[in-house]
Amino acid sequence: MVAVRKSTFSGMTVAQFLDWNGDGTDTRYELVNGEPRAMAPASITHGILQSTVARLIGNHLAERAPSCHVVTAPGVQPRVRSSHNLRIPDLGVTCAADERGLRTLPDPVLLIEILSPSNEAETWENVWTYTTLPSVSEILVLWTAGIGAELLRRQADGSWPESPLVMVGEDVLSLDSIGYRAPLRALYVGTHLFRQPD
Repeated sequence: MVAVRKSTFSGMTVAQFLDWNGDGTDTRYELVNGEPRAMAPASITHGILQSTVARLIGNHLAERAPSCHVVTAPGVQPRVRSSHNLRIPDLGVTCAADERGLRTLPDPVLLIEILSPSNEAETWENVWTYTTLPSVSEILVLWTAGIGAELLRRQADGSWPESPLVMVGEDVLSLDSIGYRAPLRALYVGTHLFRQPD
């Protein structure tokens, strides 16, 4: 007999999720279609990459666009089914002012995910939800299996490309949304990947 799963959209709302105290452990969650989804602890490579990218982009913004900020693991509400979805990218950039009581990232222009082999499906599911946000102009997905990245950039007509731009090794990363340009390898300093030949 096949079990029929009830619609997940009758589950938890974003407001309920933000007030939820979790399951009593240190497990982090995001809200997917009304259901809390556990997020596995990041690998050390993932953590180094996340902190390095946050520092590089943060320094760049402080110098070139001080009204913009990089935020670690922000809550992002997709435009579609927003009342039952709160996704957590690794990093987000917004140029909206910080206000007391903000619990989700307002008007992100750039969202960054770090792709681990164990979370590939969930990461790409999140990426496609980010494309529903009208303020987002770029989505960067960084690899942890090697020095590489995939970049989705909103086109002039507002649409998204069918496939991301793939960069590897010595390629230069250009993030037009924040005017950032640097060798892709620079993001991987401190990781074992930086020390390995491409």
